[in-house]
Amino acid sequence: MTSPWSHGSCLCGAVRFAARLPSKWVAHCHCTRCQRAHGAPFVTWAGFERSRVDVTDPEALLHWYVSPAGGSRGFCSRCGSPMFFHSERWAGELHIARALFAEPLDREPQVHVYYESHAPWASVADDLPKKVGTDG
Repeated sequence: MTSPWSHGSCLCGAVRFAARLPSKWVAHCHCTRCQRAHGAPFVTWAGFERSRVDVTDPEALLHWYVSPAGGSRGFCSRCGSPMFFHSERWAGELHIARALFAEPLDREPQVHVYYESHAPWASVADDLPKKVGTDG
């Protein structure tokens, strides 16, 4: 039987999490804030109800950057791994960087969002829908 949990951590392993499946969604985000926060052309996020995620941080290394543009990004202050995102726009959700999971999730990425700001130097060769923003 497959576990109802998927686990992961930051690069140094100090901040760990367990997310209870099912996830709400998995998407590639091309917004400029994600690009800058992760130093990458896009970030793949897995969305969960916040109440379904347990974070273990025994050394209090998880820090939050609160953006003036809205939203908060959680990162490990020891290794610098960008880990989490939450915003009033998606109240009650916690978004977790997909690459941090050590175990499979219940779904693969379903869509590209904020594609209007995609990095022109990075090719996207899949057939997933490419949406402007996240609405519609």
